[in-house]
Amino acid sequence: MQTIKFELIVSGVLSILVGIVAYFLKQLITDFKKVKEDVTEVRNTTEIIKTEFKGMNDLVHQRIDFLDRRVDRLEHETFKFYEKKQS
Repeated sequence: MQTIKFELIVSGVLSILVGIVAYFLKQLITDFKKVKEDVTEVRNTTEIIKTEFKGMNDLVHQRIDFLDRRVDRLEHETFKFYEKKQS
C-alpha cells in the first residue's frame, strides 16, 4: 500500500515537472519565432539601407562627374580666352 502511494506521489510530481518543462519549451519556441521574425525584419531593413546608400552614392558620383566636366569646360574656355588675348 505504501509503495502504491509513493508511486502515485512520484508520478504526480513527475507529471507536474514534465508540464513545467513543456510550458517553458513552448515559451522558448515562441521566443525563437519572434527572434526569427526580428532577424528577417533587420535583414530587410539592412537591404533597404544598402539600396538607398547605393542610390545616394551613384548620385554623388554623377554630381562629381558633372562638376568635373563643368570645371574642365571652364578651364578650357578660360585658357582659350587667354591664348587669344596673348596672340
